[in-house]
Amino acid sequence: MTKRFMDQENRNAFKIHLVSSTDSPEFTRLARALTRSSLVALDAEWRPARTQQSSFPTVSLLQLACCQLGPRLAGGSDESPDESEDSVVFLVDLLLVPLPSIWELLRDLFVSPDILKLGFRFKQDLVYLSSTFISHGCNLGFDRVEPFLDITSIYNYLQHKQLGRKMSKDTKSLAAICTEVLGISLSKELQCSDWSLRPLTEAQRKYAAMDAHCLLDIFNVFQAKVVKEGSVMQNLAEQCSPISIIGLKEILEEDDRSNKIIRTRFCEALDIVRATACSDISQKIASEEGIVLRSQHRSSLPMDESLLKVVKKYGDKLLLKESDKKPTTSKKKGKRRSSTGLMLKEKSLENSDDWQGSPPWDLSLGGNGRPKFLCDVMVEGLAKHLRCVGMDAAIPSSKKPEARELIDQARRENRVLLTRDAKLLRHEYIIKNQIYRVKSLLKNEQLLEIIETFQLKISEDQLMSRCTKCNGRFIQKPLTTEEAVEAAKGFQRIPDCLFDKNLEFWQCMDCNQLYWEGTQYKNAVQKFIDVCKLND
Repeated sequence: MTKRFMDQENRNAFKIHLVSSTDSPEFTRLARALTRSSLVALDAEWRPARTQQSSFPTVSLLQLACCQLGPRLAGGSDESPDESEDSVVFLVDLLLVPLPSIWELLRDLFVSPDILKLGFRFKQDLVYLSSTFISHGCNLGFDRVEPFLDITSIYNYLQHKQLGRKMSKDTKSLAAICTEVLGISLSKELQCSDWSLRPLTEAQRKYAAMDAHCLLDIFNVFQAKVVKEGSVMQNLAEQCSPISIIGLKEILEEDDRSNKIIRTRFCEALDIVRATACSDISQKIASEEGIVLRSQHRSSLPMDESLLKVVKKYGDKLLLKESDKKPTTSKKKGKRRSSTGLMLKEKSLENSDDWQGSPPWDLSLGGNGRPKFLCDVMVEGLAKHLRCVGMDAAIPSSKKPEARELIDQARRENRVLLTRDAKLLRHEYIIKNQIYRVKSLLKNEQLLEIIETFQLKISEDQLMSRCTKCNGRFIQKPLTTEEAVEAAKGFQRIPDCLFDKNLEFWQCMDCNQLYWEGTQYKNAVQKFIDVCKLND
């Protein structure tokens, strides 16, 4: 099954192939694409587990975003037209494809010296992949990926940090990196959806494809910067004498605390480059538990010069140790709790998902009857949807709030805390009837869930009556065009095309943001009329 997806921000179209059988044309395209790709972005999806398990999750989907080389190969009359494109994403359905039949193809990809692999915190994905394949009869699983480059390392480089230094535990999310580097908003709504259900929805396929393809876009920004800086250094070298260059190198080496790391990676990358000069067909023997496997690497095109330089200087590798392949269990000091006690605790948490009692704004509790919500970082998109239907929906005061901060803000402002974090439910005894766990994943469904749970009354007059930016209310009296122009001076630009349309403008009383009833406004109103079923 083939789909074309276009990112709304960049308008970059790329093909999506769903591979569900080794006998399908999509699988043939995948095998061919891997012989013509110098760059492959990797990602994986699995069914999320709510509680700690004794085994690793089973990977349901593997995404491969391939950056293909140059024009089509000669004699490619059987190729489809889309294979001449620069990039294409393959979604390999690991629940439908027999895993032993693709193990060798993937293993060769992971260790091919002619393909640079990209990933975002991919070590966990590799552990789960290896476990999944071993459980299906592939005794060797996967133990390494090289050459490899982590997107987090690329981001640190773009932020002028030393590539190769130990990464902080508090690293940026992929969505945050996409926003900063590419200027696009990468939705993560479906990250925790059930990837074991079939068939996959259209939204899941698009999400999975974009999650992998954005890694290629981030790498392109990184490579362009590396090439540009390389050109500057080359020009500098041509203008300097050999002695001055040596002196500069010594100074840099003295100041570089990570010099030892860089030298090690340089030697490893150099071995990879030397391997590309060997014959395309190589023999590899792997032995485990008396089983000897001989495989023949698939012939692939060598990297171009610019990519070789990146691998040579920044290439890394992922290696799994035996300890990585065994699930770890948390060991906490104190009395050992019985399995019955754990089951009762989990059951109580599940039951606390349901809303019980009256919200803090209830008139019988001394409230004013006006619903007020606090949406944590996991449901910030829901906050905007609630504002669009006229509800007071705040977000945390700080970017990375602690549980105590959320609880204090909810209590102080008489709000119901909305979250998808089950851990926060443990604090329910502190703020009784002020915390609710949202069950739905999509924003529209989350909005309907909140409306139904709290019996909210939504009318068409309420739609778009709050500022989606800051949650403030609009000035009751609309502004004329002249008043809006005056209010926007030095703050916001009003498009010239609006001046002749005699529109009404509205201004937020808190942040002074201006809104007007244009096409986007009408479309938004109609959207929420449909979502909330106000015409029924």
